[in-house]
Amino acid sequence: MRGKNRVKATNMLILALDSSAAPASAALLENGKILSEFYINTKQTHSQTLMPMVESVLKLTNKTLDDVTCMAVSAGPGSFTGVRIGVSCVKGLSMTRNIPCAGVSTLRAMAENARQLTGIVCAVMDARCGQVYNALFRAEDGKLTRLCDDRALPIAELLEECKTFTEKIYLVGDGAELCYKTFAAIRAELLLPQLRFQRASGVAMAAQEMVENGQTVTPDALMPIYLRLPQAERELKAKNAQKNNK
Repeated sequence: MRGKNRVKATNMLILALDSSAAPASAALLENGKILSEFYINTKQTHSQTLMPMVESVLKLTNKTLDDVTCMAVSAGPGSFTGVRIGVSCVKGLSMTRNIPCAGVSTLRAMAENARQLTGIVCAVMDARCGQVYNALFRAEDGKLTRLCDDRALPIAELLEECKTFTEKIYLVGDGAELCYKTFAAIRAELLLPQLRFQRASGVAMAAQEMVENGQTVTPDALMPIYLRLPQAERELKAKNAQKNNK
């Protein structure tokens, strides 16, 4: 299939990046073991912090880009600018060496933090305009099973869907607090901050499954996943629609 790039599942070294929200992070995973992770949450832009973090996680583990067998990135949903920076960084680093890439769902990556729990993992990011980006997963016996595709929907609609589950519901993501009070009637649990937000280590763990399932792509085929048009494009589209209706 065009754009596919299969990686051998043995002797994996995955370099993963996340810049889909305000924090940014980089991690190195070798055969299921996190060798290093660098996380920063400051007012510096991701274009300033990602490359120094990449250099640090490689240097401190005595690894180089030549050792990396797969590069992974949270490809969205999330901040349009942050996602674009992360994907561009991975494409640039991997292209000269033709390193296979894994574009990981940001929602899937943050669900990794709840893998060892038992129940429904509700991954939510604030999509603004009264909506959240969401995906639902079932966590059981250390495994995650996806229950729906990534989507953008109103919080009230998500609540009605979650009411149908009998299992415990765990909220993760930067939209978790936004949903918490609304979800009080179903006794959803808000994970602790250190487990709530997406990190590059979660991206790496999710990417490992993609590698094992032959779901990597070539660097030129790696693309952001926005789910919605950027605000500027949505506003332009709305203005054009108003003009056409006059």
